[in-house]
Amino acid sequence: MISIIIPVYNGAKTLLNTLQSIEKQTWRDFEVIIVDDASTDNTQKVFEKFSHENKLNNFYYYTKREKNYGAPASRNYGWKKSKGEFLFFCDADAILRVDALEKMLQALNSHPEVAYAYSSFYWGKKLFKLWPFDAERLKKMPYIHTMSLIRRKAFPENGWDESIKKFQDWDLWLTMLKNGKQGVFVDDVLFQIKPTGSISSWLPSFLYKFLPFLPSVKKYNEAMSIIKKKHSLN
Repeated sequence: MISIIIPVYNGAKTLLNTLQSIEKQTWRDFEVIIVDDASTDNTQKVFEKFSHENKLNNFYYYTKREKNYGAPASRNYGWKKSKGEFLFFCDADAILRVDALEKMLQALNSHPEVAYAYSSFYWGKKLFKLWPFDAERLKKMPYIHTMSLIRRKAFPENGWDESIKKFQDWDLWLTMLKNGKQGVFVDDVLFQIKPTGSISSWLPSFLYKFLPFLPSVKKYNEAMSIIKKKHSLN
């Protein structure tokens, strides 16, 4: 079984599309654990309406926390409640291709030596076309998205580092790499992230090199330094 864990905070505008894409999956052996991180909008009502209107054949669990702890803590909370042999940490603004889970599971079944499967994806309209797993490249840059299918037995015993505020996915894959765990690339585009707002938070890569004084670039570089220091990267 696949445990789909969705941390959500004020996701009323996007959660419905995410849940609908999960309900359309060709792979049906899954549970969905939604961890509401103290939302102040109508997120819970969106789920309740979805649950009422759909005859759900799978297990859906909705938990609302009293305090906002952040995405890593919410993922850990859902992971500890989950029962699946495989873990899939799904963003609340993602839309999965109908065969996303099936494709990733096929990749893991075909490669029993690896710990997780990942794919290319869209961020808004921007395509992130990825490549086969490369440990040395992973040490230099974050390129594998949070939404990868992970074998439970390979997941770090301490889960997500709740002190990390940015590059949480990169930190996870580097931690797993230290433990001898690697991934396998599914050469396909299996999901799309639809960030809310009229302007994407994504910045062109040249800005990071030529405009280091921008506040967003400063935060990016500071977060990068934290990860590199933690994992002893040059």
